Amino acid sequence: MRIAINTRLLLPGHLDGIGWFTAETVRRMVMEHPEHQFILFFDRKVELDWQASNTQQVVLMPPARHPVLWYLFFEWSIPRALKRYKADLFLSTDGWLSLRTKVPTLDVIHDLNFEHASDYLRPSHQRYMKHFFPRFAMKATRIATVSEFSKRDIVEKYGIDASKIDVVYDGSHTNYQPCNEATKQEVRLQQCGGRPYYIFIGTISKRKNLTNILLAFDKFRQHDDNETQLVVVGNRYWWGDELKEAYDGMCYQQDVHFIGRAEPAELARLLSSSVALLYPSLFEGFGIPILEAFFAETAVITSNITSMPEVAGDAALLVDPYNVEEIADAMKRLSSSDELRTTLIERGKVQRTLFNWEKTYQLLWQSLMKTYNETK
Repeated sequence: MRIAINTRLLLPGHLDGIGWFTAETVRRMVMEHPEHQFILFFDRKVELDWQASNTQQVVLMPPARHPVLWYLFFEWSIPRALKRYKADLFLSTDGWLSLRTKVPTLDVIHDLNFEHASDYLRPSHQRYMKHFFPRFAMKATRIATVSEFSKRDIVEKYGIDASKIDVVYDGSHTNYQPCNEATKQEVRLQQCGGRPYYIFIGTISKRKNLTNILLAFDKFRQHDDNETQLVVVGNRYWWGDELKEAYDGMCYQQDVHFIGRAEPAELARLLSSSVALLYPSLFEGFGIPILEAFFAETAVITSNITSMPEVAGDAALLVDPYNVEEIADAMKRLSSSDELRTTLIERGKVQRTLFNWEKTYQLLWQSLMKTYNETK
């Protein structure tokens, strides 16, 4: 069988949540199924750190960087390439697909965050996705998604039959492991002069709720005797007026450290050495950093909405992400109780067993085979 895959977000050194999903599942497919041929569609030249004789990398034009180019890439380049390479199946790991192909398609829709707020994305991106994603969902032979929450959301928003959607979940990189105490002290010294810290991980965008995190941290520090710091890991995708105002108005602005992007090995050290992960996001289809924190064996504060309670189970403090006082109170509770923190870490060790990339790959492969069999 010839399986074509949209791998345009498989960019080594620049992987986000969808990129990691693509990397971990596609690599396993290729290695586990030498009997099949895999054609990987990119929109730029990419050097993968794994190769196999049953893969072919194909660069399609134009680079899909904004809505006009998205349309040209998916509605013209993709269908032509599927025909040229005689694909039997098409897997799209990022939600986009082509409306102009008859090739059986499995579409991985991670979440519908753009359907729930008007300011999570650039207006042009928001309009494009709100217009095309319902059509993609209807066009797909089958859909895979990463949580039961996202499955319900797709059913409710787009009227898709639930039997057409498979839940495959996400996983965590194997680098996420606990550090020894000496390493933790070294990391704390390097990042915060030896002081304890909370950590936020994620692209700095409206949806990640950094504004309320900064406001909550400032409130928490007013009653904190440990000079606890805040480490922010992630690229500055969005720095709007609301976030700027919150940051500029902080009393403890000097205790917030923006360190940019970090690779998994360094992220593991940063997570394991923290008091807790702060992840009160406004919307998630899964929330991979929660799982990463469980593997790094640190505590977690996350939101009580969308997919996050499903991923966290009883192993995190759940807060209303719109309530600054609640977020600050959760930080105070964790900083003042080693027993609570230890309890959450132990529960996280149990909760993390529910998710890993091997399970994700197996479930995605099963969904892909259903896609093929349904069209025979």
